[in-house]
Amino acid sequence: MNFDRIKEKLEILADAAKYDVSCSSSGGKQKNNGGLGDSSASGICHTYTEDGRCVSLLKILLTNHCIYDCIYCVSRKSNDIKRAAFTVEEVVDLTISFYRRNYIEGLFLSSGIFKDADTTMERLVRVAKKLRTEHKFNGYIHLKSIPGASDDLMNEAALYADRLSVNLEIPTESGLKLLAPDKNREDMLQPMRIVQKGIQQYKDEKKIIRSAPKFAPAGQSTQMIVGATNENDLQIIKVADHFYKNYGMKRVYYSGYIPVTVDNRLPAITSEVPVLRENRLYQSDWLMRFYGFKADEILDFNMPFLDLEVDPKLSWALRHLDQFPVNLQTADYKMILRIPGIGVKTAQKIVSARQFQVLSIDHLKKLGAAVNRAKYFIDFTYGNPFLKHLTDLNLRKLIIGGSQSKFQNQFSQQLTLF
Repeated sequence: MNFDRIKEKLEILADAAKYDVSCSSSGGKQKNNGGLGDSSASGICHTYTEDGRCVSLLKILLTNHCIYDCIYCVSRKSNDIKRAAFTVEEVVDLTISFYRRNYIEGLFLSSGIFKDADTTMERLVRVAKKLRTEHKFNGYIHLKSIPGASDDLMNEAALYADRLSVNLEIPTESGLKLLAPDKNREDMLQPMRIVQKGIQQYKDEKKIIRSAPKFAPAGQSTQMIVGATNENDLQIIKVADHFYKNYGMKRVYYSGYIPVTVDNRLPAITSEVPVLRENRLYQSDWLMRFYGFKADEILDFNMPFLDLEVDPKLSWALRHLDQFPVNLQTADYKMILRIPGIGVKTAQKIVSARQFQVLSIDHLKKLGAAVNRAKYFIDFTYGNPFLKHLTDLNLRKLIIGGSQSKFQNQFSQQLTLF
């Protein structure tokens, strides 16, 4: 093996993979039966599992050669960059080597489309199959599904990978046609349907046959680029909501567009990465998935963009002051979740704790609430002096003045989210 050449490939293809953020803790359960690794650790590239552990994976492209010329992509065929490609054996050897040195807990493997969809997908599947069957690797494997790949290859990929994902790339079909005219949205949707159908079939078979083979046990995810085209935030979160409801997505990821080329169809090369907008979209996504909000509650046609000054839950509360104050002692769980500054775990603790005592603002602090925001929207049994500000025209400024954003104007590069 030519180690210098492998190192060069790794530098090129790991750098090219950094633009894909669609990976997270797996939720996969590959039991260790005397082989290598254990995906119950949910190994992902520099991210956090649900229990707070930081884990990592080898995140690379199989190749950055590509037959497409997507204007927003650094690996597009017209871009004058260094090209490289791993063989199947090289990716397998790197994964095993890095795992044995305790550098990683799994593999995230994507690729440019170097000949056609089936040829590329077949190589990705071979990597996963070799790791699982020849090396008994039980760590986490996330494969990027190639749009246009055959149904048979998608089904085979799901037998060896913990998670599969196809990137939507641009939120709307019109935006995709503008920036990637060679691509077809239907080619992206078909693999998602195959995975969704297979996952449901596996769940049904598992009820009858305990030894039924696993099928993408960590589900599927997708990613959208934000800011490359002129979609508003309402359109973006409605697209995400559609895929959660109709395709059983585990996660939808949002990636602020990083200017990589000069083209009149794209934002100027000097444009800042929309980091704050990206963060607000993730917060909205969280509200839909865990807080019971609907997409058209967060935004509507009269307000199609997220407020960059305040988070979307606080923005909703300020627009619906008639829903407040909320009495913590009597309100239902769903309404407590809508109080700014109170998260899911804190809401659960409140519902549990109020059975045994009358809650005060000091209790809220101990339960983990962000009291600097929550205190303006809560009615305690004994009263709350901060409620005098609820009808104050300066309530918004008052809350902003008591909070400090972690985002600063000097940010010009994308945050490392995962």
